[in-house]
Amino acid sequence: MRVALYGGSFDPPHVAHVLAVVYLRIVGRFDRVVVVPVYFHAFDKALAPFDERVRMCELAFDSLREVEVSRVEERLHPPSYTLHTIEQLILENPTWRFELVVGSDVLGETHKWHCFERIQELAPLFVLGRQGHPHPIAPPAVLPEVSSSHVRSLLRGARVGAADRELSALVPADVLDYVQRRGLYRCGS
Repeated sequence: MRVALYGGSFDPPHVAHVLAVVYLRIVGRFDRVVVVPVYFHAFDKALAPFDERVRMCELAFDSLREVEVSRVEERLHPPSYTLHTIEQLILENPTWRFELVVGSDVLGETHKWHCFERIQELAPLFVLGRQGHPHPIAPPAVLPEVSSSHVRSLLRGARVGAADRELSALVPADVLDYVQRRGLYRCGS
C-alpha cells in the first residue's frame, strides 16, 4: 500500500492542509494519508498542546476517506525527528510503502534535518509546490497560500468584520468552532 506521510505542526490545521490531503489522494494517487502532528518540535517551536492539535486534525480531516491522524510521535523520545517517526511507522506497518510529503519551501532547509539522507531512503519525498518557493523538483503551486501563523494572528485579534470572514474562509468550520469553544490562540494563550 502506498502511503503519504504528512507531518507538521498543524497549529491550527487550515484549509490548505485539508486541500493538500485531497490533492495527495486524487493527484498523488496515494492509497492512504497518515497525518502526523508533531509532538515536540525539533527546532523547539512553541506549539498549542498536542492533544488540542490532534483533536483539531481529527476534526479537519474527518470527512476524508483513507486518512488517519496518528499520535505516533507522543510514543517517541523528544524531540520529534522525522527519521524516528518514519522508523516507528514502518515497524508498525511493515507492508506499507511510505513517501514523505514536504512543501517546496522546506527543500532548502533539509541540511538542518536529522539524517536527511536516511529519511529519503526510507520514505522518498513527495513534494508539494508552494507559492513563492519554486524549486526544480517541485510541481507548480496549486494550493492556496495559507499559514497557521496568519490564522493564529487573526484568532488573537478581535473577530469582527473582515477578520471573521477571512477566518471562516481559511479554517474548516469544525476546527474554528473547536478553537472558539476551547479558547485557543487568544491573547496570552
